[in-house]
Amino acid sequence: MTKIDIIQDVYEKLGFSKKDSARIVESVFDIIKDGLAKGEKIKISGFGNFVVKAKKSRRGRNPQTGDEIAISARRVLTFKSSQVLRKALND
Repeated sequence: MTKIDIIQDVYEKLGFSKKDSARIVESVFDIIKDGLAKGEKIKISGFGNFVVKAKKSRRGRNPQTGDEIAISARRVLTFKSSQVLRKALND
């Protein structure tokens, strides 16, 4: 499913114009992105949690050459689904 598919579903289910549906979807994504960029935890009831975690720098290995390389510190996005979503997927 793509963003265009989500916009189309909002258009069909809620009856907004396609332009308004696109603005709504874009706004929701922008709010989520801004919250994650600030380091906030995004919790959507019945869906799951988005959390930004910090990873430390570490030593890695190039699988082709076997040489050691340094992997820099970075922030990663993790998602943990809610029990409601897990149950819907497994029923």
